[in-house]
Amino acid sequence: MHLAYPAVLAALLFCTGLYGVLARRNAILVLMSVELMLNAVNLNLVAFDVWLRDTLHSGQALTLFTIAIAAAEIGIGLAIVLAVYRNRGSSDIDRLRDTAETDDAERAGSTTNAEATS
Repeated sequence: MHLAYPAVLAALLFCTGLYGVLARRNAILVLMSVELMLNAVNLNLVAFDVWLRDTLHSGQALTLFTIAIAAAEIGIGLAIVLAVYRNRGSSDIDRLRDTAETDDAERAGSTTNAEATS
């Protein structure tokens, strides 16, 4: 089998994941898109390991580490998303960003008002 087949498939998976990260508003869907991108990288690692006929199978070993890191990322990411959803009532990324910016603006405004009255 040629190297082009898994490489093209991995490129399509990675582009689909990149689109999901850039276009989605829901934090859980963004995490799923990141996982899709990591799986595209894993596919490339294994394909190049087979193509180069590496005797140490370093591509497959690195794939195992990537899978372990991806599992930890999903566990921590879902815990953060659930905590934010419980506190704010939404997992919409744009709403969370807007609330963070208004909180910073209010704090900056309150410090300038306090300095002006002193």
